[in-house]
Amino acid sequence: MDKRFANLFNLSEDEAIALLDTPGDQLGEQDSRYIAAAHLVNFKTSKTIAALIRAVQRTDPDLENRIVRRKAVETLGRLQATEAIPVIRACLDEEDNYLIENAVWAIGEIGKLDRIEPSLLAEVTQLLEKPGQTYRVIIHTLTSLNYELALPAIRKFTASEDLPTASAALTSIYRFTGDHEPMQRVLSMLQSDQVLARRLAIQDLVDARYYEAIAAIARTPVSLVFRLRGIRLLAEMGMAEGKIDFEQQVAPHLEQTLRDHPADLELVHEYDQPPDLAFLVRELYQTDFGRCYLALKTLLMEHAEVAPAALFDTYEAEAKADYGAHFHVIKLFGWLNHAPAYAMLQHNLHHPQPQFQKSRAAAAIALAEIAQGNEQVDKQTVINELKSCLDTRIWDLKYALLLALEQLGDSGEYARFSDDPDFLIRAKAQAKLAPIHHQGDR
Repeated sequence: MDKRFANLFNLSEDEAIALLDTPGDQLGEQDSRYIAAAHLVNFKTSKTIAALIRAVQRTDPDLENRIVRRKAVETLGRLQATEAIPVIRACLDEEDNYLIENAVWAIGEIGKLDRIEPSLLAEVTQLLEKPGQTYRVIIHTLTSLNYELALPAIRKFTASEDLPTASAALTSIYRFTGDHEPMQRVLSMLQSDQVLARRLAIQDLVDARYYEAIAAIARTPVSLVFRLRGIRLLAEMGMAEGKIDFEQQVAPHLEQTLRDHPADLELVHEYDQPPDLAFLVRELYQTDFGRCYLALKTLLMEHAEVAPAALFDTYEAEAKADYGAHFHVIKLFGWLNHAPAYAMLQHNLHHPQPQFQKSRAAAAIALAEIAQGNEQVDKQTVINELKSCLDTRIWDLKYALLLALEQLGDSGEYARFSDDPDFLIRAKAQAKLAPIHHQGDR
């Protein structure tokens, strides 16, 4: 388990258990049983699991306790606590739909480790007939646990008006039957005007191991975080199975995604009238990245001359603290080939805060753009700056650094990474070195 955030709440295991066990009327003003239930995911011990089970069994009807119970069930699922199955199963009969959702999800997580009784899976299937449930989670759990008897009940949801639910049902049919036709509808959801539908369609394509979707995922107008995750997971599985080739079916789409230019995406939004510069800059703060990419494309096409000043203003006012807009501003300065942004890009290449991680990779590529297009920027200085970051453990930053160096004519660093721990870095390095080795054999 990833322990990077084990001390996030500054609680020991015993302190978290004591807090979770505290009666509601004895809690201090700063105490939170919810935080305790969340924090205990870092301790897979019998006393932690027992404490979480006690929390689930506390049925006080107040909202705070209901929320704690939901989180306790979720944590038991994350811990894959098989001994908690009876208490989680009992949650399926309750009226709290969110608790039921977490219980179904937890059963799916535990089922990855240990066999789930068919009678329990039949009980989960019956929830598909119960109004008001989160049907997508139920379908996903039943499918992931290979409960094919649920297929007739699942089929009805392919016509659901809720696109994420329909996507899950269509994917389930493919996974159970091998019929590719439903997956064409899932692929079409990558172009939905609903951002959640686009994001979850990527997840369904990954769950289905639908390797032919990699190119379509790369063109989907969602945050590159979702695209990179989808491509990476499909690449890892497909390459391990020998079903896809890195150079032909992964690298072009992965690298297109890392560069993240709006011209390479199939945008789903449009403007009904030409927007002004101020509006386009505000659009960079949208949570639907599809709208951000439309603004990026329009800024580049219609406002390239005046955009830099507006970008500097918004960076200082807000974007340097907003990791979404920050990312877009960094990229724009590279595409605009704006040399005065050099110092800002250099600073952000080394940004220390993890939420700005994707901006570091964007800064690497933007620096290469500026160094390539401006005589006043010393190319070797930029190369040295990029090389200084190559020891990073962040795979997408390292990959972007290698792309940026190659763009500036320096491919000599690939030899360092032919045995890199990350499979994508390793594959890229080996692919670049292969022609060299072949030439040496002649």
